[in-house]
Amino acid sequence: MNKLLKSFVVVAVVFFAAPHTVAADEHKSILVTGASTGIGRNLAETLAKSGYHVYAGARKDKDLAELDAIDNITAVRLDVTKQVQVDAVVDMIKEKGTGLYGLVNNAGVGSGGAGAVVETPIEDQTFIYAVNVEGVYRTTQAFAPLVIESKGRIVTTGSIAGTISAIPGFSAYSGSKHWIEAYTDSLATEMEPHGVWVSVVEPGNYKSNIRRSGVSRRLEQVKNAGGAITDEMKKAYEATAERELSYKDPDEVSEAFMHALFDEDPLRRYVVVPNAEEQAFTIRTKVNELVQLNQWGPYSYSRDELVGLLDEALSGDASSE
Repeated sequence: MNKLLKSFVVVAVVFFAAPHTVAADEHKSILVTGASTGIGRNLAETLAKSGYHVYAGARKDKDLAELDAIDNITAVRLDVTKQVQVDAVVDMIKEKGTGLYGLVNNAGVGSGGAGAVVETPIEDQTFIYAVNVEGVYRTTQAFAPLVIESKGRIVTTGSIAGTISAIPGFSAYSGSKHWIEAYTDSLATEMEPHGVWVSVVEPGNYKSNIRRSGVSRRLEQVKNAGGAITDEMKKAYEATAERELSYKDPDEVSEAFMHALFDEDPLRRYVVVPNAEEQAFTIRTKVNELVQLNQWGPYSYSRDELVGLLDEALSGDASSE
């Protein structure tokens, strides 16, 4: 039961520390997938400003050119759904001889065309999993040998959507981020003998392009199918853009990534949210889930026993067995 409780106790940490300093770590190279916009772009620039060398993955020529113009950044064409591009980046890093200390699996897509389970075409759900699940699996398999050689770090962008109950219409996206949670725990155990630490950063609502991209993709699907873009669809995109642009810049998310990548005592999970309301919602959801897990069967725990287990987990005395 200790292990069960620990699996569902979310350690919420938001770092407001001073900018990370580099010194002897300047030679370390970090690969960031999905670095063209949003969290990935913010992290790539943060790493570069701190003196690290960044391999910044992007798909479009414009984004590649912009990234390549930044000091300490080497832009790489990297669509995580295409094995040939992943393999090409592996070969390039080997040829350059920089090694790879950190892999940041950040590339991802939002719900976009996916919606209610009984209404969403399978191909829409499949597209989300091709990027958010298979893409992470593909890049981890490809770059892990380089990270193992460096005894480095692997950090993946999850979401509070991967720790809370799925909102109606978002089961595909939330499901992909729930997979990231299981992947992180399994990979962490597998990598421990190699001296590689594995973490997941779970942001709340910060400014990015993932929501607008999802709606744009849906509009493109309608056009390609011969449909008309209605005023209602246009208004939905405008509302999405207005909401997304109103969020805070993801500087706090990058701080969590920096801690996960370079701190001597990294965490397994980093929940990073912009306000107290999102923090409360995330934690309360996990507490409710724990209660549900304990409702059935002859081996349920009493309230006092649950509180005792929580106290053990908070104190760090809980057994991992």
